[in-house]
Amino acid sequence: MNDSTSRRSFLASSIGGAAAFQIIRPELVRGQGAPVLKAGLIGCGGRGTQALENILTGCDNVEIVAMADIFEDRMETSLRLTQALKPELSRRFKVDPEHRFVGFDAYKKLVASDIDIVMLAANPAYRPMHFEAAVEAKKHIFCEKPMGTDATGIRRFMAAAKKSQELKLTVKSGAQRRSQTWYLDQYKRVKNGEIGDIVHMNANWVGTPVLNFNNTKLFPNKKRDPKWGDLEWQQRNWYSFLWICGDQIVEQHLHNIDVCNWFKGGHPVEVVASGGAAWRPREEEYGNIYDHCSADFVYADGTHMSSYCRQYNGSAQNVSERIVGTKGVIDSSELRGAKLPFDPYVQEHMDMVNSILGKGPYINEAQAVAESTLTCIMGREAAYSGQKITWEMIVNSKQDLMPKNFDYKAVFPPTPLPVPGVYKFV
Repeated sequence: MNDSTSRRSFLASSIGGAAAFQIIRPELVRGQGAPVLKAGLIGCGGRGTQALENILTGCDNVEIVAMADIFEDRMETSLRLTQALKPELSRRFKVDPEHRFVGFDAYKKLVASDIDIVMLAANPAYRPMHFEAAVEAKKHIFCEKPMGTDATGIRRFMAAAKKSQELKLTVKSGAQRRSQTWYLDQYKRVKNGEIGDIVHMNANWVGTPVLNFNNTKLFPNKKRDPKWGDLEWQQRNWYSFLWICGDQIVEQHLHNIDVCNWFKGGHPVEVVASGGAAWRPREEEYGNIYDHCSADFVYADGTHMSSYCRQYNGSAQNVSERIVGTKGVIDSSELRGAKLPFDPYVQEHMDMVNSILGKGPYINEAQAVAESTLTCIMGREAAYSGQKITWEMIVNSKQDLMPKNFDYKAVFPPTPLPVPGVYKFV
């Protein structure tokens, strides 16, 4: 159940009106199909590299033909790992040198390529920008979660999501529980009324830290390389900085909060939260995010969702959701330690391809998971500020965390660790 661990484990284990007809390749209009679908990846870190293995494993009619990343060394690592897959997968990995794009504008070159599917797995801050470009290019999309890190970015994402629906593009999110058999079965129970009306929910991601600088190749002394500018350093140590990861409640805990929104059928209308940094030192390497956060979300009908996430070493762990109804309870903690009958990280790509080819239900999860992302941002801002934050407040928030100058040597000092009562919600 620890998605961050399973995503990254690949790096260690893999070696050994007529809008529907505006899609670039007419044969990809739903129901027509093509013998082979061409996919390109934006974001070649651990998450993106595993997504390549997953789509090749589940979809024997997909080829990988393009890759893009900010860092050439990260792409090279991904290339080595993917080419070392078992032959039946690696033979469909066909990324020639002309389609290996590097730099801050690499994503533009990839979406302009002759591909059918864009796979978005770059750092979360870039998701709105990359998603918008993919929709404008009329590509089908696999979109890792979260959908952004601030309200300004989510509004941009939602506008593109609306257009993707108008174009009948398939958009599959990386919220893989939406493709996991157990969750789909429980969702049917909710819709069929088997557990009655939902009266309370719990969302938990009680896990361990995600510290990028534990990568001793990049950070041999767990310190910043002095030749790196602010922007390069923060992107290489991305999980420690607010603007690029969104904090744990957004980047990781979204999985659990998304399940609650999905089962409830909507988003909360207000939240009060608290959090802080209990063990994270006030040092550059540890960035400016919290290591624990708890929130009390309230839905329009008065139902509460109790949300709790933390990243502590050597302590109890619990990644689960609990849905309490008037007739019964759904508790995903029963899955802990259980062997899944089928890998949902593979199934999500199979579902996406079936949607594209008209062999399964049409899927576009962009808006739903964007709302869950904004729910998480609402909780984070409530914890940072100490205020009650409403849905209307977060929808209209002017917060914009993105740098204005994208350059490896750009000066971009991080904001201080948020202190409730001092931090201002905007």
